[in-house]
Amino acid sequence: MQARGAARLAVDIGGTFTDIALEIGAQRITTKVLTTPRAPEDGVLAGIARVLEEGGIAPADIGIIIHGTTLATNALIERKGAKTALVVTEGFRDTVEMAYENRFEQYDVNVDRPRPLVPRHLRLPVRERLTAAGEALIPLDEQSVRDLVPLLRENAIESIAVGLIHSYANPAHEQRIAEILRDELPGVPISLSSEVCPEIREYERQSTTCANAYVQPLIGRYLTRLDAQLRKRGFTCPFFLMTSGGGLTTLDTAVRFPIRLVESGPAGGAILASRIATELGLEEVLSYDMGGTTAKICLIDGMTPLKSRTFEVDRVYRFKRGSGLPVRIPVIEMVEIGAGGGSIAHVDAMQRINVGPRSAGSQPGPACYGHGGSEPTVTDADVMMGRIDPARFAEGAVDLDLDAAALAVSGKVGDPLGLAAPLAAFGICEIVDENMANAARVHAIEWGKDVARRTMIAFGGAAPLHAARLAEKLGLDTVIVPKGAGVGSAIGFLQAPIAYEVVRSRYMRLSAFSPALANEALDAMRAEADAVVRMGAPDEELSESRQAFMRYAGQGHEISVDVPVRAIVDADADVLKQAFEAAYTALYGRIIPHLDIEILSWTLTLQTRVAEPVRIGPLRTDGPVPQASGIRLVFDPGLGREVEAGTFWRPDLSPGDRIHGPALIAEPQTTTVVSAAFDATVDDLGYLVLQRRANTEGAAS
Repeated sequence: MQARGAARLAVDIGGTFTDIALEIGAQRITTKVLTTPRAPEDGVLAGIARVLEEGGIAPADIGIIIHGTTLATNALIERKGAKTALVVTEGFRDTVEMAYENRFEQYDVNVDRPRPLVPRHLRLPVRERLTAAGEALIPLDEQSVRDLVPLLRENAIESIAVGLIHSYANPAHEQRIAEILRDELPGVPISLSSEVCPEIREYERQSTTCANAYVQPLIGRYLTRLDAQLRKRGFTCPFFLMTSGGGLTTLDTAVRFPIRLVESGPAGGAILASRIATELGLEEVLSYDMGGTTAKICLIDGMTPLKSRTFEVDRVYRFKRGSGLPVRIPVIEMVEIGAGGGSIAHVDAMQRINVGPRSAGSQPGPACYGHGGSEPTVTDADVMMGRIDPARFAEGAVDLDLDAAALAVSGKVGDPLGLAAPLAAFGICEIVDENMANAARVHAIEWGKDVARRTMIAFGGAAPLHAARLAEKLGLDTVIVPKGAGVGSAIGFLQAPIAYEVVRSRYMRLSAFSPALANEALDAMRAEADAVVRMGAPDEELSESRQAFMRYAGQGHEISVDVPVRAIVDADADVLKQAFEAAYTALYGRIIPHLDIEILSWTLTLQTRVAEPVRIGPLRTDGPVPQASGIRLVFDPGLGREVEAGTFWRPDLSPGDRIHGPALIAEPQTTTVVSAAFDATVDDLGYLVLQRRANTEGAAS
């Protein structure tokens, strides 16, 4: 991947901050800069220049650059993507609007549905039809394709999605449409569903392809500009993009399939939490990542995060499955809500405090930043509660405007409710913490998991400020805040493998199992994955995993089963049956005898090998109690009153040090709040371990 000892650089663009992490051997240098929405590369380049200067190295010393971003997600949510057209089989133009034809909110007679990315007048039919086996029932009428060109030009279409019925079984018609349109409309990007999402289920496939086409011009232009600027500044190393599934991919692949980047930032955080779980031998973990715009919660069992092949963007109802736009990509499963440091609080018509999902972002940002913001945000509330020391914030690089924070919190929340500013700030933080606790509970229930007994790993610029209170609400006893927590996702990027996942729908029943068909599909999938991974890792040893998505005949949904990584033989029908029945029993407690089992789709993942982290021994608890550098008054929600909290500078702490709560432990990019319910210890890796004290009055939620 890079020469031994070469420096490595990671970049994570969020809605509010852009995080940079530089590794030079065992040394790690991190920084945060405000995101520059109109030209995101400006913030990236400024942050990179800062860490290179601090590290005393040149661009030529960098061996690899890894980049993750929420730009694609934000474009989908804010509807700021390209003007897109969708080419469909005649008779299927309304698939993306009909969706599942269900009511995800049963008792809301005015239920809101997610608005399709492509309006009906830009969903354009062509005459053709394939069978489910991929045979041409109606040959493609090429004139019907050419007839679309004047309409596409007239509407100034910037990107085109093509999603024909059953194209996953035979891509020939989609490929021919692309050839015709590229000849007529050179320069207009075209996304084919047979490439973006070659799976059954028409709605999900078209929705995913539309989303890819919608963000492709924006992400393509940005990545191309950033790559050119990096080369201009002397960076000659490989440039990789983080994917939603937790692997790295090449620039070319990211430009073609930007939809795979939608959850790239949060995926880095989940990787970091998984590595920490392995280091500490933690079997059940709740990963908590709170930045400037959103909060992300991920369940990690057996040191491995939950993974999925479906994801919803822009949910109309925050906790309702089916209320968002489905995107069918490999993704680390997590729940994401609009609850970050920049989330805006307001009082609704029923005199309730609401927080998010609107965010102040980086421009103008929270009122306390002094950049013209006037809306009360979570960060403003944290400042009002005494959690953030103005002298320590951003190492003194940002002068916090306490009066502006108080004015925003009082004017928009305190005055309407008749509350003093400190109590209004407490209300804002309590609401956002309860929203996150509720999201964690709902997410765990949806996956048949339990939140209790888990260890929380908290990172991101705002998570350490809220982790102790969230742990109190969820009944968790242990919170771990890693080193460099403020830029946790960027650090996670540096621990990710180069990887690529390929999926294909190849239907067969176990009663008519065909090893030849399975091997043909898997061999083609491995060749496709190998071509992508080898662009970034030409000589490295690769690991391969395979899965089949199976169900009982007639069922509507399938479960994943591991497939042997070798040539498939006739006997594997029984191997897959036994594996399916074991997985089915684990989920539902029984099997259905005498019913045939069918395979709908196959996935294959190829990735470079990543060294396992070294596990450390038991936590040291015999260290000294360091002297606080100062005292601050902090409002403790568990106690319901202000308390005196000692303040500490994290870089001054040593392994074994013990700090009794309440306390504030500041570091360059964040502050860890140790509530009165917890004590904190520094472990041998430099991680802060917050442990709940027994029978403490601050333990009440």
